[in-house]
Formats: sequence, structure tokens, C-alpha cells
Amino acid sequence: MTSSILITDGLDASAIDLLRPHAQVDDKPGLSAEELLAIIPNYDGLIIRGRSKVTAAVLEAGKRLKVVGRAGVGVDNIDLTAAKAAGVAVVNAPLSTSISVAELTFGLLLSVCREIPRADAGMKNGQWLKKELEGVELYGRTLGVIGYGRIGAELGKRAAAFGMTVLGYDPLIPAEEITRRGAQPVSLQELYAVADFISLHMPLTSETRQMLNETAFKKMKRGVRIVCAARGGIIDEEALLAALNSGQVAAAGLDVFATEPPGVTPLVAHPRVVCTPHVGAQTAEAQQRAGDDIAAEVLSALQGNPLRWRVA
Repeated sequence: MTSSILITDGLDASAIDLLRPHAQVDDKPGLSAEELLAIIPNYDGLIIRGRSKVTAAVLEAGKRLKVVGRAGVGVDNIDLTAAKAAGVAVVNAPLSTSISVAELTFGLLLSVCREIPRADAGMKNGQWLKKELEGVELYGRTLGVIGYGRIGAELGKRAAAFGMTVLGYDPLIPAEEITRRGAQPVSLQELYAVADFISLHMPLTSETRQMLNETAFKKMKRGVRIVCAARGGIIDEEALLAALNSGQVAAAGLDVFATEPPGVTPLVAHPRVVCTPHVGAQTAEAQQRAGDDIAAEVLSALQGNPLRWRVA
């Protein structure tokens, strides 16, 4: 019997071409939660991105479901406990977006240093803000990277090329491996104490939720600049707003938010915050890699072959 695969958030055409010879593929972007719940009993495989929520109810309804594939890295929109209980494999594509997210993060670093968005907006409004736009250099500064996995290491390479000192903290990676990846391994407290810039690269878990809170900001150098293209919720947004208003944090660059879209909140509207709408993985190259990788992994799961990137 031919397997059936549902795609709910769109997938690169090359990935769909990989799937079609082996399965019946239905590409239904934009399905509501109710619509997904109604049709999931017809499918053996489900491929999503960050929009669709794979809840316990969806997994219970998916009586034929064998695998859920996330075309990207984060799986916080999938109930992993329920998937495990239902015997449904969860796979992702962890290598696909590393370069794209690292490049966007570096763009945020440059933007918060030189106020590039404000300069551009001023020019478009006929303003010549030259005297108001005195920035700071990255050269000679210290970047603290919290989470020194694939994306953090890619960011570290780019920072080193700009003449920055790179510190790495990651409780899951041995110090010698952080050194091999080009950073100086430090404790979290050391990183807070000396970093001029801090970038976050970890999943959202019960341990990392609101990791950067009022207490953490007080441990940092005054005038630190924060960037985050990882997951919303890692930063306590109210605490960040207070730190920006007090000057403890000089600027922030954010691609992710606790609620998305966040609307025009005081944090989003803050003059020292650069915001982008969760576009870290939104490059043509990353989307093709993510699609191709997850298509191959989902097919492997349906065919009973070994999995490279099983999450649950």
C-alpha cells in the first residue's frame, strides 16, 4: 500500500519531487488546526514547518501516522511526549538552516552596532542623521555565544573574521570541543561578566525559558548588546525592555518573540531594538536544503530505514 504524506506549511518543489515517486503527497498549506485534526487520520506522514502545531489531539487522531517531519530545526511546536507515547517518530533537518541563521544573526550584530535600520529610515524620510549615528565597532570586542552548536559555531567563525574575541558557553558540549570549534570555553557567569555582545543559540526548553531575565541582565556589563535568532521565550521580554530603558542593555536585535507575531509592543517599537519577523531560515538555499533533508528523512521513516535526525 502506498504511503500518504501531508504537507501543511509548504515545501520546496525539489523536496516534493523527491517524495512523489514513493508516496501520495498532498500539499495543503495554510490548514487551520481544526482542518488538520479532521484530515490527519488519512495520512502516514506529516511534514510541517513552524506554523502548524502537532498537538496530542492531532497525534491521537492520526491513527495511521508513523512520522512527523519538521522542515527546520526547532520542534517546540510538536508534542514530543505525546508522539513518543503514540509511537510516532519525530525527525527534523538540523543542518539545513545553520548558515542562514548565522548570517542573519551577524546582520543583527552589525545593525545594532551601526543603527543601519534607523539610518535607512531617516534617508527615506529625507533626514541626514550623520551626527546622531555614532556607532561602535565589532573589531576588538568580545562576543559571548550561549549555545555553541552548529549555528553558534558558524557565528563564531564570522565574528573571528571581524577581529572579535569569541567566548562559548554550552552545557552539552565539552570544553575541548568548543575550543576545537574556535571559541574560548567559559562558564555562563564569566560570559555575562565580560561579553560586549551576547548571542543566543539554544532551543526553548523548561531550562532555557526566560533564561535571560532581570537577574541575568544585572550580571552583564553595562551597555551590553543582545541578539537572538533562536527561539522566542528564551528572553524575558519585560526584563529586556526594563534593561534597555535603564541603559544596562545598549541595544538588542531580535528575530524571535515569545508571541508571534508580537504586534507593535513597547519592545518592538523601542528605538534601540532592531526587529525582524522570524526570518533566520528564510533563504532560498536553506529552504531547499531543509525540504530535501526532511523529505529523505520522512521517506526513511516510512520505509523502515535508519534515521539520521530522530528527535523523538
